[in-house]
Amino acid sequence: MEEDVQKNTKPNAGSDGVKQNVQKDAKGLLESLKKFLIELFDFREDTDHEATLEAIKADISFKGATAWILIFAVFVASIGLNADSTAVVIGAMLISPLMGPILGLGASFALNDIITFKKSLTNLGVMIGLSLFASFLFFYFFPLSKDTSELLGRVSPDIRDVLIAFFGGLALMVARTKKGTIASVIFGVAIATALMPPLCTAGYGLAVGNFSYFFGAMYLFYY
Repeated sequence: MEEDVQKNTKPNAGSDGVKQNVQKDAKGLLESLKKFLIELFDFREDTDHEATLEAIKADISFKGATAWILIFAVFVASIGLNADSTAVVIGAMLISPLMGPILGLGASFALNDIITFKKSLTNLGVMIGLSLFASFLFFYFFPLSKDTSELLGRVSPDIRDVLIAFFGGLALMVARTKKGTIASVIFGVAIATALMPPLCTAGYGLAVGNFSYFFGAMYLFYY
């Protein structure tokens, strides 16, 4: 009788041990996977908080050379829209300094920095006004012979433009905070978000009195 009991209990003890080993292996695998994912996606140690804020605040200023760069970027973008040249329009996106005060707005809002927020908002407003005025003058004296595809692509925004701006902003946030800022990412975001062409399209709408173009382009720029 005792031998039968021992025979019946030995397999159970063995199966319990196997289950425990499987559980330990599974737990160890999950811990390893968790550690791997944390190391893969955690970028906090690779950021420089103070340097990032200093760089963002330095790009907010709008005077002197920055004002002229903005005007030249407006003219380049307007010529690209007039000539229906994608390459020229992309070049204007890279030249444009509009990204500076926009980053300042985001950073100051996140940090509750009222002074920087007001400065960023003021400079962005002046930049937008100057861009609209410069593009208005260009298209007033050099009107389009026909509405080009580059221009028409900026007057009917949809949800895809919002998604581009959203994910582009996230990429820019990570790249800007990284030690040794990734310039290629910043240039890529400037191209993807395309801030300058909508403003020039809005200026064209004002120049020809087409307010549907103006409001459509400004709506795209806002998003």
